[in-house]
Amino acid sequence: MYQTIVLEKENGVAKLTLNRPDRLNSFNVQMHQELQAALDDVATDQESRCLLITGAGRGFCAGQDLNDRAVSADDEAPDLGMSVEKFYNPLIRRVINLKMPVICGLNGVAAGAGASLVMACDIVVAAKSASFILSFAKVGLIPDSGSSWHFARAVGLPRAKAMAMLGTKVKAEQAEQWGLIYKVVDDDILHEETNQMALYLAKQPTEALANIKQLVHTAFDFSLNEQLERERQAMQHLGRSHDYREGVAAFMEKREPEFKGK
Repeated sequence: MYQTIVLEKENGVAKLTLNRPDRLNSFNVQMHQELQAALDDVATDQESRCLLITGAGRGFCAGQDLNDRAVSADDEAPDLGMSVEKFYNPLIRRVINLKMPVICGLNGVAAGAGASLVMACDIVVAAKSASFILSFAKVGLIPDSGSSWHFARAVGLPRAKAMAMLGTKVKAEQAEQWGLIYKVVDDDILHEETNQMALYLAKQPTEALANIKQLVHTAFDFSLNEQLERERQAMQHLGRSHDYREGVAAFMEKREPEFKGK
């Protein structure tokens, strides 16, 4: 069905693999279209309760495939704003608004919009060989696809501006120390580590996790009093859910809960 990505589903986990390894899984129009379709599929699939995103081959994603958007200095100026609005912004919004946890198994370089996609995920586990490069300035552009928003919040303004302006590589262990990602693991266990995490999350109370995701992701947009009210509303809603009652019952009965995700 897909040519530039692979979508697999098993045991409540949807695994999406960027699959253009000969181009370091860089974005072209076809990949964007297939990602849109795959994410719509996952969002409406009643069985999927966690999404795992990774890349095929030695890289995660090198950003925009410039061969798919080749221009010379004498060419008519393209409308990159239209490209961002048509492809990149919808991709980031889909990942962020997906009502389930999204794990990134960062298996190699994440450059440009590839780094933006990583930061849209909820939990990032990186191989030791992985790295980030905000490479936009090298071609006269600014960090898009949410990078200016995510990186500033994750590492602070001084580091975010330096990463964006210098375009230097930040290795996985440095990214972990800066609080950019959740953790780093040896390359040979990345697949096992992220799969086990996805399987665990797929068995948890999905609606509660979706509310956690939304509350934390937007926390800086609200005052403390506003956030307290949002938490109250979420607690009121989740207190009426099956999974809350099941969680309490399982705790009292000293057994493993069987959450249904609702």
